[in-house]
Amino acid sequence: MTPALRRSYELLLALVAKEFKVRYKSTTLGFFWSLANPIFFALVFYVAFRHILKVSMENYFAFLLAGLFPWQWFANTVNISPAVFLNNAALIKKVAFPRLLLPAAMIGNHLVHFVLALLVAIPVVIAFGSRPTLWWIPGIPALLVVQFGVILGLSLMLSSLNVFFRDLEHLTMIFTNLLLYLSPVIYREDLVPEAYRPFFRLNPLYSIIPAWRHLILEGRLDGAGLLFGAAGAAFLLAVGYLVYRNLEWRFAESI
Repeated sequence: MTPALRRSYELLLALVAKEFKVRYKSTTLGFFWSLANPIFFALVFYVAFRHILKVSMENYFAFLLAGLFPWQWFANTVNISPAVFLNNAALIKKVAFPRLLLPAAMIGNHLVHFVLALLVAIPVVIAFGSRPTLWWIPGIPALLVVQFGVILGLSLMLSSLNVFFRDLEHLTMIFTNLLLYLSPVIYREDLVPEAYRPFFRLNPLYSIIPAWRHLILEGRLDGAGLLFGAAGAAFLLAVGYLVYRNLEWRFAESI
């Protein structure tokens, strides 16, 4: 590892640690708030769809949990990503460092919480009849990398644009709320009518969320879903980095 890469790596770890401390400063329950949101969402959707709308799906609560935990990592991170550079204005103006480490650290902080939440959720899923398999060993890291790439690409784009177009924070919240229902989080991906699936596949989460579910609930790695998700991650990373590189030189004067 070159000295420059080592310094960037050490700075990234320091920024992740800072984000972690700030997130739970003066809170009593701390990490458990990361579990509360997807669990309560799962309970609400379970009552609404299973008992009111009479959706006939076996182990529907486990199905919801397996989709909502990765969804929450995505939604929570993307929703706060537009403000990343603005919230670190003093640091950007005073210190020279790769600015993209700021959104990467924010995503890394939420990644830590997602992994910890996943460790808590897995016993619940096992209680519904699922069992760990050897596919979890390559599957979980692979899906973490792919979803990290998707979030980083979007976050780079949104945080860079929001320096100049501050309304983007509000638009992002609307976007993620709509995307929840355009992603197979509360329904199976095969329920989407065939005529609409090409449009749904433009959303990387259309492949990533089911891939998580297949891995956790069925113990199998969805190779096709992983490849589609990786393609979406590569595209979003390229676009996000391009936007960031073209706007980054103006950050200090615009923040």
